[in-house]
Amino acid sequence: MLKQRVITAIVLLALLLPALFASSPWPFAILTLLLIGAAGWEWGRLNAAADAAIAMGVLLALGGADAMWLGWTSQPPAWLWWPVALAWVAGGALALRGGPAGWPAVPLGVRWVLGLAMLWVAWLAIAHARHLGINFILSVFCLVWMADIAAYFGGRAFGRRKLAPTISPGKSWEGVWTGMAGVIALAFVWRWIDATQPVDSQSLYTRMAAAWGVAGMVGGVVLLAAMSVVGDLFESLVKRAAGAKDSSNLLPGHGGVLDRVDALLPVFPIAIALATT
Repeated sequence: MLKQRVITAIVLLALLLPALFASSPWPFAILTLLLIGAAGWEWGRLNAAADAAIAMGVLLALGGADAMWLGWTSQPPAWLWWPVALAWVAGGALALRGGPAGWPAVPLGVRWVLGLAMLWVAWLAIAHARHLGINFILSVFCLVWMADIAAYFGGRAFGRRKLAPTISPGKSWEGVWTGMAGVIALAFVWRWIDATQPVDSQSLYTRMAAAWGVAGMVGGVVLLAAMSVVGDLFESLVKRAAGAKDSSNLLPGHGGVLDRVDALLPVFPIAIALATT
């Protein structure tokens, strides 16, 4: 299993890093669109789409291609991000409150449309983040990774109270708090990097501090850390409702694409909303 994980990670990095650091944002947008199309197929399989799951993935990829043709990866509709952010906060809370038992009660058509919309908007936010600059997109990715890593170690060291035992028994409230502390520290370090090092663009943290003040930046990163947990728990909820351990086996040793991007789905649209106000 470890060998598979390492090989898969190397292959993914060999594809993603050249696309990310290319002089044009298009290679990264196209590659991530292919991955999101695969995630659309996984979503269909997890939500009883059967043979229609492939069609859902293709439809999602075509929707992304249409957005690229319209120029939305560089200039997306300005009104889009805040409604999506509010939908994630409210909808995420409702879904987690219902738990795995409540998810199958949502009509299939609603689940399919919800999943496609969620994935499409997340991809558009990721593609737009790359257009805003490499420093910016890396600052968002690293926020999610820091929240996850700090929560893991904090949970192992201090975890006592279970966060969502019916969805993800390994997560604890103490892990959530340490994850939030980690992203706050990251925000201040990254602002120092922005101020002292040559970077191609402002980071998420510098943009939020300029728009909302330092206190607003701290509140923003805490919100984003919390929403990364919501994204993770939401995907776990859907998998438990479907009786699946992983979203697929597309990434040997890692599960599926959804398993790797679940925390990113709410974070990127909300980050764009907070950074481009």
